[in-house]
This record gives sequence, C-alpha cells and structure tokens, in this order.
Amino acid sequence: MNILHLSAVKNWGGGGQHILNLCYELSKTKKDVKNIVVVAQGGQFHERLKKGNQKFTTLPLAIKVDPRAILKLIKLCKKEKIDIIHIHGSNSLTLAVIANIFTDLPPFIFSKKTSFKIKDRFLTKYKYNHHKLKKILCVSEVTKNIAAAAISDKKKLKTIYHGTCLDNKSTFTPFRLREYYKIPSDNKIIGLVANHIKAKDLFTWVAVIDYLVNEKSIPNLKFVQIGSPSNITNEIKNLLSSKNLDAHVQFIGYSKFAANFIKQFDVFLLTSKSEGLPQVICESFYHKVPVVSTNTGGIPELIENGINGYLSDVGDYRSLGDNIIKLLDEENSLAKKFTALSFEKLTPQYTSSNMANETLKEYEKILGN
Repeated sequence: MNILHLSAVKNWGGGGQHILNLCYELSKTKKDVKNIVVVAQGGQFHERLKKGNQKFTTLPLAIKVDPRAILKLIKLCKKEKIDIIHIHGSNSLTLAVIANIFTDLPPFIFSKKTSFKIKDRFLTKYKYNHHKLKKILCVSEVTKNIAAAAISDKKKLKTIYHGTCLDNKSTFTPFRLREYYKIPSDNKIIGLVANHIKAKDLFTWVAVIDYLVNEKSIPNLKFVQIGSPSNITNEIKNLLSSKNLDAHVQFIGYSKFAANFIKQFDVFLLTSKSEGLPQVICESFYHKVPVVSTNTGGIPELIENGINGYLSDVGDYRSLGDNIIKLLDEENSLAKKFTALSFEKLTPQYTSSNMANETLKEYEKILGN
C-alpha cells in the first residue's frame, strides 16, 4: 500500500505533527504501508523533514495553484505507484482536484483538522464533494457536524481523533526556562504553544495577562509563549508594552522542542477562538500539566469543565484568568486531580497509535472497494 500525504502548509504546527505521527505509526504497525510526504518547498515543515527519517519530496508553490506543483504531483503518483492520496488542508485538495483534470489520479482521503465551516461557494463545495474524495476524516465530532452541512454524501464523514505519540516523548530542551530567563522560583509559569495566527486569538491572551497582573494585582506570574511569529506579532507586542506587561512575558518563537517545554509550565493556557482538536492539549495531558482553555471546536471532547480542566467562553478573559487563579491556589488539589484524570483519558482514544489503526481501516475499505 503506497500512500502519498499531500500538504501545502509551510509553517510547522499541529497539522505537520499529525502527518509525521500518522506515518510513523503506520510504518510501525503495518510494514507494507509505504508513506511519502509531499510538502511545499521551503519553510519549517520542509526543514523538519530534512532532519528526519521520513521519505518526502517537495512541491514548488510560489502561488496557491502552481502549475509546476500540479505537474510534479501527477508524475509522483505514477513514479511511486500511489494507491491513495491522503490530503491535508484545503489548498492541497484544490491542487489534487485540478491535477485530476489532466489524468486519472488515485482515490483521495481528506483530513479535516479545523472547525471552520466549508464555505458555501460552488467551487469550494465542488472540491469537497469531488467523486475522487472517498472519505473525510474529521478530527472531532464538532468538526464532523460542521462539515456535514456542505457534504452531500454524509457517509463520507468519519471522526478519528488525532492523538499524541507515546513512543517519542521527551522532556529534553536546549535550556531550562527558569534558569535561562532568570524566572524567580516563586513565579508561576503560564505557557502557551501556538503560532501567531488569528484562530489562536493572542489578543485574548494579552487580555488575560492584563487582567491577572494589572487588575487582580498578581505580580509573580510569567507568561511564556512558543510559536512562529506572523504579521500580527508586532501588534501583539505593542499591546503588551502599552499595558506595561513586557516584564511578565517571554516570547520564544518557533522551537522544534515546543512540546518538550510543556513539562516546565505550571498551567497551560489556550485562548483560541477556533480549533479542531489541538494536540498541545494531549501533550499537556501526557506531561501532567493542568489546562485552562476556551470552549471551542473539539476541545470539550477532551476537557470536561471542572472535571479534568477548565473551559471558558471564547474571548472571556476574566473567566480564563479566574480559572488560572483557582489552579494556582496551592491550598486545593484541583491541579493534581485534573492532571491525573487527563492522563488516564489519553489512552486509548487520544493516541497516534489508535489514530493510525482507525485510518488504516479506512484506507483498506477504499482499496477494497
């Protein structure tokens, strides 16, 4: 079985981690499954692949629909005798649909990793209902329900939770946060791992910091943010400066050790306004770090509010801040209770091994048909 994983994403994030976890688990459990990852040339994902063992190649994508990329995709499918094209992302689906106009490509399977609605436009709905697209694997039940509105054949939809890989866990980091940034021992570290994109809503993250430090007058907090900058980064930093919060915040930028740093957090804070099923929450579960998050996408399928974590409405910075205060109260044992229950919840449903097994079943159904 030869699977081509197609991704047009350049930055490294949860989507790329999902692809590598899936390829690793498939190769481990089913030796005759051969995976080749095809990514946009340049960028963090490409660099990550160059330093690993996964077979890959790149596509030239100077524009979203690059004719050179379409031609190379067609040639790759023939050369590698591809049985299924596993598509990761909307732009990748566009490439595959256009390429199929010029040749008869293998069947498609699509991973929908976000809770964004499929736009009600003719061409968008056409590609998501394309006859070559045999299955849409949704990262959560919420994602599946949202996608269903645009999909004619609802039987194509299947929920397969993405999960964390238990085989490659590490707490190694090139430095320790407290020592490197001289964070006092009585300071609590509130961590966030997220690229600087609108869906992650870092403006609400700033509002939480402002609320806790300036309004609630809690001085001994350090907010550590790990993730790739973007065109909104300067705006976020200027907002922090305007509120005199610079001393309470440390930006690390992109780090291939991002997940490993989580163990050094006292609380993991996620302020997203849109999500599929963030793998960083599963990573926090594994490292036994309590989670405070917004209630969006598939997150409530991972976290039951007040049982194994705290959830707040999107944009409700006061509630997010108050929930952090509750977890930092050392007179109660909420944090230990939450992390113990969350760790138990990981297996078997939220592991990459289970994800790969469920995905393999769908591959076999498609090829069997």
